[in-house]
Amino acid sequence: MTSDATPDLDTISPDDFGRLLSGVGLNLLVRDVIAKVELLGEVFGMGAHQATADFAILTYGEHLLQLHADGTYHSNPLGRVVAAVDARGPGIEIRLYDTDPDAAVERARSAGMEILQEATDKPHGLREAYLVCSDGYVWCPSRPLPG
Repeated sequence: MTSDATPDLDTISPDDFGRLLSGVGLNLLVRDVIAKVELLGEVFGMGAHQATADFAILTYGEHLLQLHADGTYHSNPLGRVVAAVDARGPGIEIRLYDTDPDAAVERARSAGMEILQEATDKPHGLREAYLVCSDGYVWCPSRPLPG
């Protein structure tokens, strides 16, 4: 533990980590956990904890995400669904409200991500971009427009 309230995500046990989770969680099944950890760290500044070929805990500000390799879902019913499709993310936007979309686009371009839409001012008060990773997930870095 790094303090009374903040667990050490590099050493937390699976049982304790499970008990830590609340609210809405995001768990992505990916083909290559380590490559996705590196990409998300490079493009969006996410922190990685306990990253292995099978699993990683990611942090984005105070939020937690999990990555699991396909093979870890061999006995999970979702594993059958994922095995039958090529792209994973169509229809979902993973919105990162604390990331400069212009800077993220440049880092994403360097990292080989598909730029679905360059950073654009939107009528709903955000400047945002749409970036697609190799697993088909759409990442949407955004920031509020000046008011």
